Amino acid sequence: MTAIERWVMAVSSDLGLEGGSADTRMILDLARDVAHTVDRPAAPVTAYLIGVAVGRGMPLRDAAKRVRGLAEGWPGRTGES
Repeated sequence: MTAIERWVMAVSSDLGLEGGSADTRMILDLARDVAHTVDRPAAPVTAYLIGVAVGRGMPLRDAAKRVRGLAEGWPGRTGES
C-alpha cells in the first residue's frame, strides 16, 4: 500500500467515510489539470468544491467532467500563448 493510499484510508476512517470511496487518481489528475490551466492555488479549492458537490449527490465523474471542461475553456489559461 502506498503512502497516499494509507493516508486516504486513515482520513476516510477518521471522517467516518467509506474506505476506498475516493477515486484518488481522478482527483489528482483533475487537480493537476486545474493547477496547470487555471492557477495552482485553485487546485485544492477545486477539489474541495467537487467534494461538496459529490456530498450533495453529484457523481464524481460528472463533477470532474464539468470542472475539466470549465478549466479547459478558462480565459488566460497557463500554457496558452
